[in-house]
Amino acid sequence: MKKSPKFLALCTSAVLLLSACGGAGSPSAKSNAEASASTDKPHVLTTFTVLQDIAQNVAGDHLDVQSITKPGAEIHHYEPTPGDIEKATHADLILDNGLNLETWFEKFVQNTHAPHVKVSEGVTPISITEDAYAGKPNPHAWMSPLVVKKYVDNIADAFVKLDPAHESDYRANASAYQEKLQKVHDSLVTSISSIPEEQRALVTCEGAFSYLTKDAGLQEKYIWAVNSDAQATPSQIESVVEFVKDKKVPAVFCESTVSDNPMQQVVTETGTPFGGTLYVDSLSEEGGPVPTYLDLITYDAQTISKALTQEK
Repeated sequence: MKKSPKFLALCTSAVLLLSACGGAGSPSAKSNAEASASTDKPHVLTTFTVLQDIAQNVAGDHLDVQSITKPGAEIHHYEPTPGDIEKATHADLILDNGLNLETWFEKFVQNTHAPHVKVSEGVTPISITEDAYAGKPNPHAWMSPLVVKKYVDNIADAFVKLDPAHESDYRANASAYQEKLQKVHDSLVTSISSIPEEQRALVTCEGAFSYLTKDAGLQEKYIWAVNSDAQATPSQIESVVEFVKDKKVPAVFCESTVSDNPMQQVVTETGTPFGGTLYVDSLSEEGGPVPTYLDLITYDAQTISKALTQEK
């Protein structure tokens, strides 16, 4: 997760643009300003689409929840735009994941006056054990439905503080959503229970499923720990090949925001089927396969269980 060297220059350009044009010098600035003027609801800004959807489920109709990144975006190396900075000027609350995910967002948040809440607060982090990120927390805690129940509690608390008049609605929405999260988890655990224990392993391109595998009782193996510019060294691929052969893993997977070419090498060398593409960092556009977080985690859970159990 590298910090962009363009960040300060970008922020300076955005400030000059906003001061010269009153925040309406670009289509994105106009649309955001118009959106802000069109509603009296408090504005909540999230760093990526997964958090936006989770937060909107808690908010119901009482808050306007937006995401900095767009559907399909790779979040690790995102570079904020002047339009993003303009959005922040209208925010009443900013939610981010934390756990070192949005390093690009740290200075961005420092220049805003809105309260800032890390939704992973209170989550026990799982440390990365290899690569350049060794010792740092794995940021992908939202990939466990059980962990997201904690996210939901934190979001509800933040909304109650922002808008105490609707506390009962936020609490009720949070509870209903947590029940749905529990059902997704239970379904995955039940489906993989038929797999021989030594073969219960999730093999992926990125190490984005540590929290899910821990909670679901799966072993985890991946090619690289965190998405980066330099990926898939020969030794990394060989390590996965050996693991798949040794454990007789039924299927392997990769994520939607990266190339699956390295994992296809594993498929070629082991003869193990490619189990499918999994979604992690972003939702899809409306009408796509995972337009909501519940769709995303359900889709991934079903894809994993179907491939590992070799269900036709």
